[in-house]
Amino acid sequence: MNFHQIIEIASWVFLAYGLIICSGYIFSAIFSLIELRDYKKKNNFQDEIALLKSSNLPSISILAPAYNEEANAVENVRSLLTLDYPSFEIIIINDGSKDGTLQKLLDTFDMVLDDSLYHNAIHTEKIRGVYISKQKAYKNLKIVDKENGGKADALNAGINISNNPKICCIDVDCVLERDALLKLIKPFLDNDKKVIASGGIIRIANSCIIEDGRIIEVRLPNTFLARAQIIEYFRAFLMGRMAWSKVDGLLLISGAFGMFDKETVIEAGGYNPNTVGEDMELLVRMRRMMQEKKVDYTVAFVPDPLCWTEVPQQWKILYRQRNRWTRGTIETLLLHKKMIFNPKYKVLGLLSAPYWLFFEWLAPIIEFLGILFFIVLVFFGQINWLVFLIFFGVVYSFAILFSFTALYFEEISFQQYKKSKHILILIGTALLEPLIYHPFVMFAGIKGNIDFLLGKKSWGEMSRTGLTNHQPVEDK
Repeated sequence: MNFHQIIEIASWVFLAYGLIICSGYIFSAIFSLIELRDYKKKNNFQDEIALLKSSNLPSISILAPAYNEEANAVENVRSLLTLDYPSFEIIIINDGSKDGTLQKLLDTFDMVLDDSLYHNAIHTEKIRGVYISKQKAYKNLKIVDKENGGKADALNAGINISNNPKICCIDVDCVLERDALLKLIKPFLDNDKKVIASGGIIRIANSCIIEDGRIIEVRLPNTFLARAQIIEYFRAFLMGRMAWSKVDGLLLISGAFGMFDKETVIEAGGYNPNTVGEDMELLVRMRRMMQEKKVDYTVAFVPDPLCWTEVPQQWKILYRQRNRWTRGTIETLLLHKKMIFNPKYKVLGLLSAPYWLFFEWLAPIIEFLGILFFIVLVFFGQINWLVFLIFFGVVYSFAILFSFTALYFEEISFQQYKKSKHILILIGTALLEPLIYHPFVMFAGIKGNIDFLLGKKSWGEMSRTGLTNHQPVEDK
């Protein structure tokens, strides 16, 4: 095989890969539009009022791990206490914080030690104490103090302490809409199949006006980096996860906000503390278990904007986050490699797992190899520049068209950004995103693969400005 034959074969391989990705995006847009339309028809405000009056709603335990969250913890707990839902408890798990998170919570909410016994269904690091409030206004609040074990271990401790059949796992720095629990519980009530988990759309709270733990005014972030993530989240949630929900192939519910059937979670073994992608790994393990038991089940997704969170506004913090996400994806796929291309697991084995393998894990690697291939062609003078410019124009146009479609879906569905100038700014961001933001995320993915091979397990420091103030916070 000579040099020219190698070039021709490689060119066709890269072209085929690109066409498959584009086809997948087109189908996801179609399925998402159908799912959005159906959801809007079936759900309305009157349904929520009826649910609030119902006495048959399952009780929910909200689990929120906290590590060095002194800046935001109290305000966020107050926000959770005002959620519209008939019966729920809030469990804040202090995962060995080094700042004043625990003491501030104990003092503010008048907490005392609780001697009640709890079932240690899942092994965790040592529990130092469980606290309840002396005040009736906070009777549904518990604070768990434990030795540091990471987010997964903290959530497992919360599961052990919880008393209710449904658990809602959130990040303590998130802001929930008041009706978030009502909307997230509905799939558990309306489905003929056993619903093991339900997720919702995550929106970006950077620069939004927040008072008393509530989004008062939705504003666009003042940095390009955060705005690029708005476009990315639109694509991921409104188009990606909506489409996967339509074909019942969803493999990920965001760790920032998701609801689970507690019995199924415990049966599956709880969160895995040995992976940095604990949210994805748990759902895949639960789905795999249900498939192997041949139980008729489903995973639901709610397209309403139920949860608002802060995203990185510094390139180095974004890099650490995406590096960790890449390593978490790799760990999950390797732990459950038995599912890939296995017809026993139906949609999961034949569609979902292969997609995540080729178009999530391997995508940055293949893209990087494509760039190296282009450099080699330039070096050997094998580039037809007219063809290249036409091809680049087609690829770039498709990329921004997909982002524009996600923006359109947002406008016809929930329209959180109501001002015309907001839409124009997001359109401008979408035009720049493939040229500036995407290459950086690709680099973080490449480095995530390298760090995985080197055995890196840490989360990395994740400094945040905070949603209610501007004091820096660190994650483990």
